[in-house]
Amino acid sequence: MLHQQAAALKEAGEELLVLCGEIPPRPDDWTGISMTIIPGLHYDRFRSAETVENLAVSIQNAIRSLWPGGADLVHVHNPLIRKNSLLIGALKILSKDIPLLLQNHDLAEDFRPDVYIGEEYPENCHYGVINSRDYDFLLKAGLKPEGLHLLPNEVRKITITPGLNKTRYLYPVRGIRRKNIGEALFLSVFLSASAGESTVDSVAITQPPTTDQDLPIYNRWKEIAAELQLPVEFEVGLNASFSDVMGSAKAVITTSVKEGFGFSFLEPWTAGIPVTGRRINYVCADFEQAGVNMDALYPTLIIPAEYTDAAKLEKKTTEALSRVYAAFGLPLPSGILSKLHTILNWDLLDFGIMDEELQENILRLVLKEEKVREKIKMVNPFLETLPGLYIDPAKIEFNRKAVLSAYSRENILGTIYSAYKKTLSPVTQSISRSMLLELYIDPSRLYLSGISPAEPAPGSQK
Repeated sequence: MLHQQAAALKEAGEELLVLCGEIPPRPDDWTGISMTIIPGLHYDRFRSAETVENLAVSIQNAIRSLWPGGADLVHVHNPLIRKNSLLIGALKILSKDIPLLLQNHDLAEDFRPDVYIGEEYPENCHYGVINSRDYDFLLKAGLKPEGLHLLPNEVRKITITPGLNKTRYLYPVRGIRRKNIGEALFLSVFLSASAGESTVDSVAITQPPTTDQDLPIYNRWKEIAAELQLPVEFEVGLNASFSDVMGSAKAVITTSVKEGFGFSFLEPWTAGIPVTGRRINYVCADFEQAGVNMDALYPTLIIPAEYTDAAKLEKKTTEALSRVYAAFGLPLPSGILSKLHTILNWDLLDFGIMDEELQENILRLVLKEEKVREKIKMVNPFLETLPGLYIDPAKIEFNRKAVLSAYSRENILGTIYSAYKKTLSPVTQSISRSMLLELYIDPSRLYLSGISPAEPAPGSQK
């Protein structure tokens, strides 16, 4: 995202300086863009001892080395996620002299207590977000329309290797927990028999996770797929180019339960590859507003409650919700558990809200009992039509044009310029962090696989 914005501004003739904590991956991509490495901007675990004041001075000096009179504004990416504990304090110092635009890709209040910042967010500066849900929540939490900007991402056309056998439903992601890998395995049971074709298609996941918290869960799904002989491939992108991997896809699937912008819903269409899978309403609604057809997605994967342990699901969800609130330093609100009880005692439950243990149990049951498989197909009619989606060339062409038009560099650059112009005007505003937490931590949108480890954040509310 940062690279796309910098490249667009450079192409438009703007003079800019990128400040970061380390040399970015693929440095050749940044040729022609001025860059200064400030070690104090690195993540905490890689950063040596420093003070907030020193970091602010380092940023100011880097700016003045290029522009002695200072910058027009500073555009900061994702500052409200606790990766660098000095950054918020440094930004508060900088805001006294330089207009700031703080663009957030995601927020810690969204079930991410492990990266929650234990201090108030900067006041009287401009904020940016990448989806309408976050925009609405920040408005309700105290920001003003003139000081809050919706900044979607540019979507570039991807290239694929032509002429390859298209035998994969590709899930082009790192297999981290919130990508809901168990649901991708579940779909493989219904996608592998390709509408009368003799070949068996696979669900293919491109990359493994890189964090200690995600690897055990991912490796367990690999073991289950092997044991049950599911048509699932893992790590197909490790030893093949992205173009080759995408060239082998008859469709892209996504089963993620949480995204910031949602590139995976858009990029494949630019190469003529359809996208299907789980709908994330708060990002897909933006795409539909922009003219992209999202009707190949399903909102829920319904499982009759008789096929799972509803009592165990409620216990697990209650415990998870309690841990999240405790990690934020907050008590459980009165009435929230009764609301949760109502949600989890419906006759039909969403596969996506379950944790990996419950998902595995259902997967085994579906493979063992044909009547279970047929009942699930009956309550999820889209499972019958998913394998044939790739044969609709009209829809593919419609979405290809819609994505490349709505998210073109020209359109996105115009949005950035509009936000920059407004950022030059002072604004008086602040964020109510308690209101923001209340808006995000809603049990009706809680997915067990979408919760990050509930480690108490330093300085969290007490």
